[in-house]
Amino acid sequence: MKRLRPDVSSLKTRCGLEFEQAIVGLLPRLRRFARALTRNMADADDLTQIVIERALSRRGQWAPGTRLDSWLMRIMKNAWIDETRSRGRRGRLFAAEEAGEHVADPLVARPADRDDAMAVEQAMARLPDDQRLAVVLVLVEGLSYAEAAEVLEIPPGTLTSRLVRGRMALMAELER
Repeated sequence: MKRLRPDVSSLKTRCGLEFEQAIVGLLPRLRRFARALTRNMADADDLTQIVIERALSRRGQWAPGTRLDSWLMRIMKNAWIDETRSRGRRGRLFAAEEAGEHVADPLVARPADRDDAMAVEQAMARLPDDQRLAVVLVLVEGLSYAEAAEVLEIPPGTLTSRLVRGRMALMAELER
């Protein structure tokens, strides 16, 4: 007898694989955003792992047709808030930065390019958290203003002002 309805279990498996593959494709962006939040490579890796675990366990909460990257970044921001509150309650300090952590991308060949990349990274690190996250989400990750505002759970106007202040502070810092 011929089946008229598609096999529900195979649809769930196929959708699950697509969901997981989409997450794998977003890993570099998630790690970059985690680094902007934590300012520490080890903490960024841990945070990324937490986000992946939460996303996989709560995949039913993601609405297909919406941006998966925004959803994951919102989970990440909230997980980082939870972690910093937890660390504050435990009185634990952030992990010390490892030597060489602020070295530019090894794929950047020219010393001048490495110096520029390091200067930008150092200038970004000096921005206040709210400005740094706005700059990372819009200028580095390419989210629209509305999407970045949604990730940060702030009004679009607030995002715009943080982004303007962050850009101005970066330009002033890099001109020095």
